Amino acid sequence: MNKRKKIETVFLYGVFICYILFLIKLLFLSRVSFSTLFNKQRTLDRSMNLIPFYSIREYIFSNSVTIKNFAFSNLVGNIIIFIPLGTYLSLFKNNKKVITNMLFIFIVSLFIEIIQGLFGIGASDIDDIILNCLGGLIGILGYKFLLFILRDDKKVRVTITILSAIGLPVLLYLLLMVKLRL
Repeated sequence: MNKRKKIETVFLYGVFICYILFLIKLLFLSRVSFSTLFNKQRTLDRSMNLIPFYSIREYIFSNSVTIKNFAFSNLVGNIIIFIPLGTYLSLFKNNKKVITNMLFIFIVSLFIEIIQGLFGIGASDIDDIILNCLGGLIGILGYKFLLFILRDDKKVRVTITILSAIGLPVLLYLLLMVKLRL
């Protein structure tokens, strides 16, 4: 492996680690502080939805402007935050099959919802898993689209490296500077 490719790989893994830390902050620590994570009262007040598309329907057909605004950020947010996971999985894994990457994204999303349910962080919702998987699929298909257009793994890797370099300052700002109390 030449020096440029090593630097590129280290950079991409560094951005990926920052992305994972951002997900942890956003999904687990944005609603509660680390010190109150194990508070028994909070874990008694859990919210859980196991009916597919129930929350999505509630959001879409609500007449409340407040709920509509929350719904948009929740629906779009759950999709957007998993697009990079789909992209990086496709980039880093040797097995580039959509189904195996989707299974991994599903398991990660399910794990997140289980943790949120166990610790009473936000709401555990099957719709979040569906939306997260949709975001991951968009990331995977985005990678496949770049591969189709550029016709070369190296060019796709360079393109994703450039996009990661553009997104890294935003990611670091969100990770280090912004208190995400959602």
